[in-house]
Amino acid sequence: MPDIRSFEVWVPSLREQQAIAEILGALDDKIAANTALAATVTQLASTDFAATVRHVAWGPRFEEIADISGGGTPSTKNPALWDGDIWWATPTDMTALVGPYLESTSRRIAPAGLAACSSKLFEPGAILMTSRATIGALAINGVPTALNQGFIAVEPHDPRLRWWLFHEMESRVDEFISWANGATFLELSRGNFKRLPVRVPEETVLMAFDSRIAPLHDAARGALAENRTLAATRDALLPELMSGKLRVRDAEALIVQAGV
Repeated sequence: MPDIRSFEVWVPSLREQQAIAEILGALDDKIAANTALAATVTQLASTDFAATVRHVAWGPRFEEIADISGGGTPSTKNPALWDGDIWWATPTDMTALVGPYLESTSRRIAPAGLAACSSKLFEPGAILMTSRATIGALAINGVPTALNQGFIAVEPHDPRLRWWLFHEMESRVDEFISWANGATFLELSRGNFKRLPVRVPEETVLMAFDSRIAPLHDAARGALAENRTLAATRDALLPELMSGKLRVRDAEALIVQAGV
């Protein structure tokens, strides 16, 4: 077996290494800026809700203003139910999110898997909340998604309530945890959740709130979507640059195309 020390390895010049570091650093800086932007605007939305909801009285129950659903898991013993083209979310997907927008999942199921489990396919715009073990991780799905049994999904009858109810739920996570029970792990049942009262504002207040908040979430979601593109670009460029297959000036042109 040859000694590893006898292998020849191509190493970029110091100048090339510095240029590569600058290119990749620019991508990392843009990703960090986008992440900070998303965190700032989502916090602004939560702060706006906290100020608005103080003047709103308790009203109907969750079940009276939204469809409340859960999810399920296809049999893991049947490979035909898995690895299809349907996103299938677990609480782990939720806790890994940088912002409250679910755009993909770590696993997928086949159409037969969807038919064989107790989850429906939730169209984009459902409010998803983890309901067992980790209770209260929230997101809005941006793609059609099925869920496992660790979720409560809320689909408002009036779409204008989506962001209001999202922030209502976000502000009440500690309360939801207090309603949970279980010997092995805590779980908030849909039965308990759907009977809880909700603060719903008058229509003029709701419309004004939505007109302020929806653009904030659009900006945050857009910034995080750009981050996925930037990260993919960075990860693709690194081996090409380090191997010499891609010249620095060509990489710089790609970075300009990416808007960095």
